[in-house]
Amino acid sequence: MRRGADAAVTGMARGAIAAMAMSGLRQATTSLGLVTQVPPESVLCETAPRLLNAIPVAQRTALVEVIHWGYGAFGGVLFGVLPRRLRRRAWTGPAFGTVFWLGFELVIKRALGIAGDQGGARQKLALAADHVLYGMVVGASEWPYRD
Repeated sequence: MRRGADAAVTGMARGAIAAMAMSGLRQATTSLGLVTQVPPESVLCETAPRLLNAIPVAQRTALVEVIHWGYGAFGGVLFGVLPRRLRRRAWTGPAFGTVFWLGFELVIKRALGIAGDQGGARQKLALAADHVLYGMVVGASEWPYRD
């Protein structure tokens, strides 16, 4: 059981790091106008507008990032508890990132009542790409396999 706990904790760290890598790509895609509103921000706008409005405008980006990193860490835990033989496959990370994004799009957004089609096809492709990057980072190193 200890090995599974170690893999989950390692996965959590890798997930947070992967979410940080995504933040860099999202900076580019939002600057290029491909993404109009990042998912953590849309969640806050829809579910906790009073919290968001209580945060000074200059600090909202930091709040959105910290929430995103936490969500990424959670995803890393999920990756870490996958069977070791599966985590070792090169395609598992990118596939995991894609499935993790689809889970948000198809389940979590609907459960929270968040508007479905913000930004159109270009935004969906940009968000899919950054989740593939997330999965690549979560699964790229030997570090999560040494459990």
